[in-house]
Amino acid sequence: MHVIGQNTMQYDENTGSPKAKIEDFAWIAGHWKGEAFGGIVEEMWTPPLGESMMGSFKLVTDGKTSFYELEILREVGETVILQLKHFHGDLKGWEEKNETVDFPLVKLEKNKAYFDGFTFDLISENELMMYVVVSDKGEQQEVTFHYTRVK
Repeated sequence: MHVIGQNTMQYDENTGSPKAKIEDFAWIAGHWKGEAFGGIVEEMWTPPLGESMMGSFKLVTDGKTSFYELEILREVGETVILQLKHFHGDLKGWEEKNETVDFPLVKLEKNKAYFDGFTFDLISENELMMYVVVSDKGEQQEVTFHYTRVK
């Protein structure tokens, strides 16, 4: 495992993923809102149920939805994986029908989960940071999502 950005890590196939259960991620559940990519971002996560958690993401720029993501955290074997699919504002998918973008678990701490290039960090009960490595024209950069809980 090595650091990609300041707050993200890369998965190492030789090390594999640590043991984890979906209940270890219950602290992510909730309705979160923030700013990123020049717009408003909104994310909602359900509590653990059926060995998984379901999340949705939306980016709104200039008053219009730019894209959505459907996300899941689910138990696979003795660990948990983050998987997602992207959709344009008209709900047409980015990935092929049976393809997902997968982020294996790298490291799990109290209120902090490192997946391959994707980190959840609960700062307080009402503040959640997410760090995601994105590629643009061959360049990788770490994008910060600063969320506050919607009540």
